[in-house]
Amino acid sequence: MKSYKYVAREPGGARKEGLSQAASSNDVLNWLRGQGYTPVSVVEIAVGVQQTHQTVHRKRIKSADLSALCWQLTTMLEGGIPVTTALDTIAEDIENVQLQHILRQMSDKVKKGNPLSDAARGFPRVFSELCCALILAGETSGNLGEALRKLAEHFDSRDRLAKKVKGAIAYPIFISTFIVLIVVFIMAFIIPRFRVIFGQIGGKLPAFTEAFMGFYDVLSRNIAYIAGSVILFMIAGILISKMKRGHYLLSWLALATPLFGKILKQAFIATFCRTMSTLLAAGVSVLEALDILSTMSKNDVIRAAVVKTRNHIVEGSNISLSMTAIGFFPNLVVKMTQVGEESGSLPVVLNRTSMYYERRVDATITTLMSMLEPIMIVAVGAIVAVVVLALYLPIFTMSDMAK
Repeated sequence: MKSYKYVAREPGGARKEGLSQAASSNDVLNWLRGQGYTPVSVVEIAVGVQQTHQTVHRKRIKSADLSALCWQLTTMLEGGIPVTTALDTIAEDIENVQLQHILRQMSDKVKKGNPLSDAARGFPRVFSELCCALILAGETSGNLGEALRKLAEHFDSRDRLAKKVKGAIAYPIFISTFIVLIVVFIMAFIIPRFRVIFGQIGGKLPAFTEAFMGFYDVLSRNIAYIAGSVILFMIAGILISKMKRGHYLLSWLALATPLFGKILKQAFIATFCRTMSTLLAAGVSVLEALDILSTMSKNDVIRAAVVKTRNHIVEGSNISLSMTAIGFFPNLVVKMTQVGEESGSLPVVLNRTSMYYERRVDATITTLMSMLEPIMIVAVGAIVAVVVLALYLPIFTMSDMAK
């Protein structure tokens, strides 16, 4: 099969360009005429161009781009614009080049008679199982616009929650890195200069300064070993994470970490409830929704809890009893799920539960920040105070002796 770049005119006169694989240029011409287009030119392209075009779709598309895409599609479909026209229009205006190519290929598939869900399923790196399931549910119910609206709202809420969690994790990492840089700067530039000054002055140094200099000597002589140990520790962590049992252990440690583990679990519970609510409201079955949820977390403990819940439901148990048997989900979520099952309003109840846990994530992050800020300030102040006291104490002592 060879690759050809074609230029054609649509029945309305609009220009259309694209790529097609065929045995010869005549096959491409016949295909264009069969689609109702007027061929302008068909040129064979080199293999390198073809590979470049194919690798475009392997790059990650940001969640914000998908959210904007869903909102645009919702607006156009609710305005009565056909799916293919909407895809072509968005592809012309969108700035993301990778998404442009994907939308054009999806439009071509839909024009050939394929449903939008099948066209989206052809790009699994861009459209997850959640996206495809919601689109399929919208097509089945005849309300694709509403399904895309729910998908856009899902992307927006997930992004907001992810930014909060990342911010809570990034803040202490940033402060810790800042402290390390301060220590490195003091060791590399400040202490050596004062050591030269002390050598020129002579005399006995105060006990505190002697102890500080002794600690500095031990640290500077073993810096290579310390750096090597840190690197080996990081490599060991990476290797352990690639092992099944090791990855499970690291997943458990992540959830067991004080405050941070609580934030991660609450964030997942909020995502779990909101995603279940969105999928069930769109007509997706409970088992399929749990299948999708099991792929949305990289934490093995969380994934195992979702899979075990699904297995209990398959065996004949209802959702709330299955969640109770696993022991992972909080009692509040179990009780709210039970209420939703008994009242027949599970999607509404889960949506309210997700809003509650999102507020809890906000409160936990606020508590974490209020604790970390004074701790980090005291740590930086203590380091600077020790260094200043150790280096300037000899100067003060000699000044008193001179008097």
